Amino acid sequence: MDAEADLVAAAGNQADSEAQPGRRLRATGIGSVAVLLWAALALFTTLTGRIPPFQLTAMAFAVGGIIGLPRALRGGGAAARGLPFGAWALGIGGLFGYHFFYFLALRNAPAVDAGLIAYLWPLLIVVFSALLPGERLRWWHVTGAVLGLGGTFLLVTGGQGVHLRGEYLLGYIAAAVCALVWSAYSVTNRRYPQVPTDMVAFFCLATAALAAVCHLLFETTVRPDGWQWLAVLALGLGPVGGAFYVWDHGTKHGDIRLLGTLSYFAPLLSTSLLVATGRAEASWPVAVACVLIAGGAALASADTLRSARRRRRAGPRRP
Repeated sequence: MDAEADLVAAAGNQADSEAQPGRRLRATGIGSVAVLLWAALALFTTLTGRIPPFQLTAMAFAVGGIIGLPRALRGGGAAARGLPFGAWALGIGGLFGYHFFYFLALRNAPAVDAGLIAYLWPLLIVVFSALLPGERLRWWHVTGAVLGLGGTFLLVTGGQGVHLRGEYLLGYIAAAVCALVWSAYSVTNRRYPQVPTDMVAFFCLATAALAAVCHLLFETTVRPDGWQWLAVLALGLGPVGGAFYVWDHGTKHGDIRLLGTLSYFAPLLSTSLLVATGRAEASWPVAVACVLIAGGAALASADTLRSARRRRRAGPRRP
């Protein structure tokens, strides 16, 4: 009987091992949905009019927290009470810290300069992933991320280049901290796989509360009007709310290096969406950026795609 039990356990472990790559690929796919949602950030933000940044952040994150609250409160919120302090600090610090330093950067440096520095986070995710157990950083992962960064540079600057100036140093530092915060949050999130994604609802609500405090301290309230309410709701359901649930799942269980490289599609898709809606013009930098970002993503995902093809050719194993 003991030998039979050992055989059953071994078969179960083998099945789990074979299923693991498939689960990892599915989690990566789920995480990449966040990139699609972030692509709508610029469009929805333009539709909110003159609502101040911290006020908009507070409203959108409140929506993002509310949509996940029913699941987070199941069982009387027992999961939340059992969360380690590190998980709370990481979740709230990552979501609020990124937006706080991003807005600080925009207040103290030109938007193009600050945006480019802040958008170092996908590259940093790829580099920092080497610190995770079981992850190996290859040259094609870094090269793919660098190509994506080059494409983003063209998109943001329009091919005109960037000229950094000393009087904007505070803004540049804030943008760099912004990139470090989000990349560190995304990579360190892998260390809390036991924390349910439902807990993101509490992180969103805490971020909304902190953003509301910043709004009261630094901004004048603007009441949304008409379609602006729908734009705020769309932000909370998508890029500033709902996206963080799928990103949480992807960074915990998916291919973090591939997710980092795929993140460069967000500015490309965002620009394409603005062009399609008549809020921006098509140009050669957009076309070149498309080639660089798509090529970088293909290069960075080479090993993942090869593994998936091998599993398809092998087919399901017979017991």
